[in-house]
Amino acid sequence: MTDADPGLFGPSSVTWQMHGDPMMWVAGVRALYLQALHPRAVRGVMQNSDFRKDAWGRLMRTAGFVGTITYGTTEAAEKAGARVRKIHRLLKVTDPVTGETYGVDDPDLLLWVHCAEVDSYLQVERRSGYPLTDAQADRYVDEHRTSARLVGLDPVGVPATAAQLAAYFRRVRPQLACSRDALDVDDFLRRPPVHPLLVPARAVLWRHVATVAYQSLPAFAHELYGRPAPPLATVDRRLRTTGTALRTIPSRLRWKLPPGHIVNAMARLGPGSRPTPYKLKRQAAILDGPGRAQRQ
Repeated sequence: MTDADPGLFGPSSVTWQMHGDPMMWVAGVRALYLQALHPRAVRGVMQNSDFRKDAWGRLMRTAGFVGTITYGTTEAAEKAGARVRKIHRLLKVTDPVTGETYGVDDPDLLLWVHCAEVDSYLQVERRSGYPLTDAQADRYVDEHRTSARLVGLDPVGVPATAAQLAAYFRRVRPQLACSRDALDVDDFLRRPPVHPLLVPARAVLWRHVATVAYQSLPAFAHELYGRPAPPLATVDRRLRTTGTALRTIPSRLRWKLPPGHIVNAMARLGPGSRPTPYKLKRQAAILDGPGRAQRQ
């Protein structure tokens, strides 16, 4: 097992541990809400995919990509990145007002999508009780310059710390708006079409996931969507409650769901590669000394 390929991140990374947490699904929904607020970026999605009919497929494809680059072999991750870059090179977007045509692979748009995802993963996980020190949060942001490279960005220009990520959002804020496309995404995420037999499950389960994901957005996003945000403490309490509930589901059950990235990685690298927050707690204790590890 020692010669097995650990992939681009490996079991010692923050990414490896954190991406095994079930709150990543809530974080993924938050990322969609946030990404939709960049008019040029969301226009690219709407013009080049049938989002209204295949939003579930888009969400699953994103989850599959994240799982592959996190837990797959180096070859699998690089191939996944190459596929994404190839698709993006072929897709164009037209501004219906100005007639401007631009590519989906515009670096500014790729950077927005990347930062919205990383921020969502980090915010939801930490606020829901996943244990990360500030240093580990910075390490996570830095690790994801690798995923930025895979989609076609130069890692040099990608935020490497939580502070740089926050500074990026301050810079990009004037470009954001709640466009018609953003409202369509918002409407879908609040009331996704499902089979009639699944309507009760949507009302109970999905509504909670979508609501807590939306509520965890930053203040500027609530302002743009035009709905008041609950107090921060209330949102954090709901995130912690949701995280506690989801984490009671045994990992051996969660990880067996298709496509099984974590199970496959553990088969490749051995049981010691199992992602768990306790490894990050131990790392923090070693680096910070007894009693100094920050528990968020």
